[in-house]
Amino acid sequence: MTKKESDIINCDHSAKPAIFEMQSHIEAIEKNAAFYEEKNFDKRIEIIDLIEFQIIDQIEELLRKTDQPDELTLLKYRAEKIKSELEEIDINLFQRLQAKIKTEGYTGKGFKNLINEYVDFNWDPNNYQEEIGYDNLDIFINGLSPFQTMPEQTKDLEPEMVYYQKTPARIVFELVEKVHFTKEDVFFDLGSGLGQVAILVNLLAGVTAKGIEFEPTFCDYAKACAAELNLSNVSFINVDARKADYSEGTVFFMFTPFKGEILQEVLAVLKKESLLRKIKIITYGPCTAQVALQSWLDFAAPKDDNIYKLGVFTSL
Repeated sequence: MTKKESDIINCDHSAKPAIFEMQSHIEAIEKNAAFYEEKNFDKRIEIIDLIEFQIIDQIEELLRKTDQPDELTLLKYRAEKIKSELEEIDINLFQRLQAKIKTEGYTGKGFKNLINEYVDFNWDPNNYQEEIGYDNLDIFINGLSPFQTMPEQTKDLEPEMVYYQKTPARIVFELVEKVHFTKEDVFFDLGSGLGQVAILVNLLAGVTAKGIEFEPTFCDYAKACAAELNLSNVSFINVDARKADYSEGTVFFMFTPFKGEILQEVLAVLKKESLLRKIKIITYGPCTAQVALQSWLDFAAPKDDNIYKLGVFTSL
């Protein structure tokens, strides 16, 4: 017997317990009707992850080590079939919810209740994460977007501009809780990317929301999402944040879209607006420390080194 033949026999023999365990997992999932109930989104996401990362990935690793793939191939087919069925439930769910938002105009408490039907999420003011992090709420909110393919970036960023990164959905929920919007407020998201923050603020608070975005394709994507969901009070403007018209704004959000001199220039523009009316600036990420140095803003929260806490500033 050659070494290669010996390795294959040993591999096949040692793989039996793993194959049996995976078969048991698959059978348990197939028999559990709860995973196939539309309302159990959280459980379904966990099971889809288990199938993808603990079953299918493990099968593919074993397939690379054997020349007798029949049993593993059939097992992989079963796992992929279940995964596809579970994903199809969510595809249909999101299509239905998008239609409801478009036709019935879910905002405020109605939208929060809709979220809570499917995601076990409660904002805790004492529960902060040390890094950005995403969770099932982000997966659910992403699914509500009518478009799933991120557009290509077409413009080069200036050195002090920061590459796009999506704001965690829980941060937007926290923002709405902390700001206490009134119907007269107009919200601006500076560096609005694909538009999720402005759209969510509109849905959660019912206020007019505007996004300022440097990249044209991102701005077009955000406009198309708002239009598809029939959100008439959400708009996006393709403009450099230093040159935008903020005359309607009362609440401004920045997830560190730029730093250094650009940030200082934008803050100078907002300071001029603050001479005409009270404004709030909400920050997330490294820009919070720089905004906290502004003498014309009041930062009520105690000093904290965690840059991934929301900073809430009010003009003096």
